[in-house]
Amino acid sequence: MVQKYQSPVRAYKYPFEMVMAAYEKRFPTCPLIPVFLGSEVLSDVTSEDGSVRVVERSCKLSVDAPRLLKKIAGVEYVYFIQKNTLNWRDRSLLIEAHNETFANRVIVVETCCYRVHPDNEDWTCFEQCASLDIKSFFGFESTVEKIAMKQYTANIKRGKEVIEYYLNELMQEGITEIPRWVPAEQRPLTSDPSSFTSTTSCSALTWPNPRAQLHLDLSSPGNSSRDVTSFSAASSEPSTPDADKLDADYIERYLGQLTPMQESCLIQLRAWLQENHKGKIPKDEHILRFLRARDFHLEKARDMLCQSLTWRKQFQVDYILETWAPPGGLVEYYAGGWHHHDREGRPLYILRLGQMDTKGLVKALGEEALLRHVLSINEEGQKRCEENTKIFGRPISSWTCLVDLEGLNMRHLWRPGVKALLRIIEVVEANYPETLGRLLIVRAPRVFPVLWTLVSPFINENTRQKFLVYSGNNYQGPGGLVDYIDQEIIPDFLGGECLCHVPEGGQVPKSYYQTEEDLDNPDHIRLWADTIYQSAQVFKGAPHEIMIEIVEGSSVITWDFDILKGDVVFNIFHSKRTPQPVKREASGSAPVVNNVQLIDRSWTLGVDYSMVESPLTCREGESIQGSHITRWPGIYIVQWKATGHTPSSGPSLSRVDDVLASLQGSAPRCKVLYYTEVLASHDFRGSMSSLESCHSRFSQLSVGTTSSKGSSLISR
Repeated sequence: MVQKYQSPVRAYKYPFEMVMAAYEKRFPTCPLIPVFLGSEVLSDVTSEDGSVRVVERSCKLSVDAPRLLKKIAGVEYVYFIQKNTLNWRDRSLLIEAHNETFANRVIVVETCCYRVHPDNEDWTCFEQCASLDIKSFFGFESTVEKIAMKQYTANIKRGKEVIEYYLNELMQEGITEIPRWVPAEQRPLTSDPSSFTSTTSCSALTWPNPRAQLHLDLSSPGNSSRDVTSFSAASSEPSTPDADKLDADYIERYLGQLTPMQESCLIQLRAWLQENHKGKIPKDEHILRFLRARDFHLEKARDMLCQSLTWRKQFQVDYILETWAPPGGLVEYYAGGWHHHDREGRPLYILRLGQMDTKGLVKALGEEALLRHVLSINEEGQKRCEENTKIFGRPISSWTCLVDLEGLNMRHLWRPGVKALLRIIEVVEANYPETLGRLLIVRAPRVFPVLWTLVSPFINENTRQKFLVYSGNNYQGPGGLVDYIDQEIIPDFLGGECLCHVPEGGQVPKSYYQTEEDLDNPDHIRLWADTIYQSAQVFKGAPHEIMIEIVEGSSVITWDFDILKGDVVFNIFHSKRTPQPVKREASGSAPVVNNVQLIDRSWTLGVDYSMVESPLTCREGESIQGSHITRWPGIYIVQWKATGHTPSSGPSLSRVDDVLASLQGSAPRCKVLYYTEVLASHDFRGSMSSLESCHSRFSQLSVGTTSSKGSSLISR
């Protein structure tokens, strides 16, 4: 695999001629770059007018490698051929280098360029790129690659100090300015070298002698932080670079400290997007998050980012802050919100998860609305990070989340709710990596390890390492929240003095519960094609039925449903025959409803199908959770039907034609919001806890029915 390096643009606050003079003073030896042992000039050609000079030399470098590897390779040193093209007229230096040693096994190519700053002619810019391709090396290809990349990046770091060292030395000697090159016919009759030099003669670098000897090392050093500035000469603040270049000071100011190879990965991925991506190019801090999420593996980060960009375009996520308005129920009962910032300047988000009726929110708003709200929180978080970066004058690319778990109990482990949470985590992990700087969990109850066991496998390892958990009142005092949040902004409900405006949550009234038809918004593209909860309408004489296929006996059918309107009877049957539902659509002005019937009118109860649970009458407003342990594999039918009819041995059930007739009439209908799932027997114990989790202070157990094979629990 070819390894590539691309440097950002580094700008020196010194003229081009001064930078070239610094190179002259570094040679013939440079203690700051011990790997460079010397060079021999192979050719030296100057143009007739003296404006262009091309020098080709052989450079000798030491190799920092294990003794065994040197012995196998049979070398102590490596040689590179370097071609330097110095153009005094354009004030630029192009450096091209390639390896001579092991050229048939290893290909190393490096290109560097010094040029005049585009916004300030008294400053100098530097860029550097290189590639390494190891074809074969005695079976040590991977080892040689690691050694080469390590040594190269180390020389880049060391090279940043070299230019500053010799520029300071020049100024200490009194050299503060070197005249620019001019054509011979424009030169003055006399020149006074003392105007720019004192104790050491630098006349070899001035335009009167264009054949000045320039020595350039292979590492082509960049700059020190003191000598680097941005592309904006008019402002002390670094500006965002143009579409094609990244400035070193901009990276340090807005993106943070990066290693040379990390800078290179950012520049390469950014350049690839500019060349290949047809849509909106994401901001540099957004690109950097994906690189960090994949440990700066360029191809993996690119694939992850491209998938996310496609997702953002498909679902118009870039406009979610302008188009998304949370429903009133979400504003009132979602116990989360932004609250100042932590000690490091990160935006602080507070989530009172223990006070939230997660089940009620899912049933009242649906996963689609909850996901959109979470996405809007993440988009707002990125916006706040950019603002805080400007306010605090340092890179801030992530936020802190403070989660209060007081009140968390088994109802929060309700299985459909955990399933919805995992789906949201999956979307956030894929599209907002490295946005969470720290997660502070306070007042964690004993049930928290159970929730953590369910959720943690779906969270990236880098993210999990940012979690800090406090049980009881351990968050108070030294070592607690005050280590991460200033005392004056700790929320009042955690014992602080700062008034927190985050909603307190509470039970969502069942009158807020809605079907997916009620929740459907034609103005929004659905983020999820399916939903955890399904809705159905039950008519008098026209039940709603779903088929569940059981492959292994002793599997467990679980259910969780709410009666939104009317009264129904709930049944479970085992069928010896495979249902063949007849699909017909309502015609005319009849609304489209979800009402499916599977039991054929010709079937006989007790012969073609049998009842495996006692009928359960469910009243309007009730929530029912339960399970059935199957005795046999095969087809099971779950049924909801309007009250007033009981199964008989004959074909008494109305069919599709009856449904259409009832739709066009004034017959009362029932609405059911339901969820079903099949679990293996060894997974059943944990799910029972989650099915019973609704029985908390938010709902009271009122009726319970049991049978030999299963049970249902009802809460009003």
